[in-house]
Amino acid sequence: MNIYQAAIEDLEGVSALFNLYREFYQQSPDLEGATAYVEQRLRNKDSIIFVAKEDNRYVGFTQLYPTFSSISMKKAWILNDLYIDVSARKQGVGEMLLNTVKEYAIETGAVSVSLSTAPDNESAQRLYEKNGYKRDTQFYHYELALS
Repeated sequence: MNIYQAAIEDLEGVSALFNLYREFYQQSPDLEGATAYVEQRLRNKDSIIFVAKEDNRYVGFTQLYPTFSSISMKKAWILNDLYIDVSARKQGVGEMLLNTVKEYAIETGAVSVSLSTAPDNESAQRLYEKNGYKRDTQFYHYELALS
């Protein structure tokens, strides 16, 4: 298993996984849109994408967005996306990606990595909790939809 930070050469493989990830969250398939979105992220360098490859096959990815903590006055990361191809699940790929994220966050001097997941995505919740992520009980998460 090879895990590394994606570059533009990985666009096709990452986009295919990103499209599947969106479908998992009940979005219509849109490989063209997914490709355009991932390409923008890679070219603009406004997110960090790590990919997992096995035998030249893309089997998983995670995407981080930078943010900042006003309280600690330090950088933080939002782990916005994590997806493992169905064929590669329960093989430790998610855990390897999470370890890569943790190492990267430490290297970049971040104070934390935060994420959210669907309430019914219990397998993801188990993975996150197994890897030291704690469910927030201090703050409520709110969102203002603008469309």
